[in-house]
Amino acid sequence: MNRKQLRDLARAAQEMPRRTPVIGRMLGRLISVNWMDASARLAAQTFLAALPLLIVVAAFAPKAVKDALVDSVHAMLGNGAPVEDIEKTFGAQGGTTETYGAVGIVVTLISATALSRALQKICERCWDLPKAGTRMAAWRWLAWLLGWLATMLLQAPLRHGFGGGTWLGVLLSLATSVLLWWWTQHLLLAARIGWLPLLPGAVLTGVGMVVFVYASGLFMPATMKRSIAQFGSLGYVFTLLSWLIGCCCVIVAGVALGQVTAVSGPFPRWLGTPGESEES
Repeated sequence: MNRKQLRDLARAAQEMPRRTPVIGRMLGRLISVNWMDASARLAAQTFLAALPLLIVVAAFAPKAVKDALVDSVHAMLGNGAPVEDIEKTFGAQGGTTETYGAVGIVVTLISATALSRALQKICERCWDLPKAGTRMAAWRWLAWLLGWLATMLLQAPLRHGFGGGTWLGVLLSLATSVLLWWWTQHLLLAARIGWLPLLPGAVLTGVGMVVFVYASGLFMPATMKRSIAQFGSLGYVFTLLSWLIGCCCVIVAGVALGQVTAVSGPFPRWLGTPGESEES
């Protein structure tokens, strides 16, 4: 590609927002929410807050729950992924349960709400809403964690369509993912935005997450094996963090672009988006 072609390409990119206002608003929204930075922060909170919570749940849960967590890891990272260390962690008993007392469980649960709080901030920023009061939001952080845990436990059965086959599994995974992110936005925004305006973000995020997770099953096993061979046990950390950042990029982009969709074209009229009547 010569210099003239590069200049023409750059000029076309600069004029795109003017020629296609919706795309311009989408790019502007991603920039305004600091898409990559917000995704990295959310991934870090997931790694530091949610994973310890899963370990605590596995330590005290019945064997069926532990098996469901292990199956969920295989479903999300691919059946060929080397996750033996994770299986051992979820299957640990004795010393692990002795390490955590009642106080430890409460502290871990409260710490895990950092993930809920981070996700709430992203949703509020995408919708240009002020921070919800702690009294209004605190129970919602816990409720979201419980809903997320329930969804985690169902990942493997959903992928197999509860015994109904792959295609049923895909449909059930899509429906569950869309419902999860629809409920997530409404819950963490403290019901300040109605259900219908949140639907585009739920569809974009839900479909994006299912596509990402199914694609992960194709490349994550080889990536994890290569990383572990190169870095040893640290390879788990590097690979999981990279995977979580990818997940969070999909989540933040889905919510942000869903907001733009809800206020663009005919959608405000169809969805009843509050205070918006833009036409693309």
